[in-house]
Amino acid sequence: MAGSVNKVILVGNLGADPEIRRLNSGEPVVNLRIATSESWRDKNSGDRKEKTEWHQVVIFNDNLAKVAEQYLKKGMKVYIEGQLQTRKWEKDGVERYSTEIVLQKFRGELQMLDSRGQGGDSGQVGYSGGGGGGSSRGSDSFGQSGPNDDYGNRSGGGGGGNRGGGGGGSRDLDDEIPF
Repeated sequence: MAGSVNKVILVGNLGADPEIRRLNSGEPVVNLRIATSESWRDKNSGDRKEKTEWHQVVIFNDNLAKVAEQYLKKGMKVYIEGQLQTRKWEKDGVERYSTEIVLQKFRGELQMLDSRGQGGDSGQVGYSGGGGGGSSRGSDSFGQSGPNDDYGNRSGGGGGGNRGGGGGGSRDLDDEIPF
């Protein structure tokens, strides 16, 4: 296989307020517990059934950590985009494993899907984890893009990103196709 993809997208509710700790270097690390649920009707009884899964999320991104600390509260609905990572350690002679969704320093995304303050200001102000400024995206967006992603216009005052190319902006485009 030439390549592989390790990407997890979750939409769920926070089961607790974020837990913030600091590494020896002073950098923040945020732990979140997110619940995702699915429901269905039992074919035999017709009863409504529900199953909830709990997911551990770890944020190593400084900007997203600040946002999580300041805005996220138990019960809020969030969108998380990260990578699966399994840790292994030994405790009392027993090997233990933990699989988590990790938002690395320069990858991952966090969006608040509830309006802020639950009844307070319902304005949709965005923030890009990559370097400040507001965002013109339609929801509270706390994102971080990788160095090769074409998300360069995510953070910016009010111009709005143009992800797909095609018009607008002040770029000089040649008529020739570059290949």
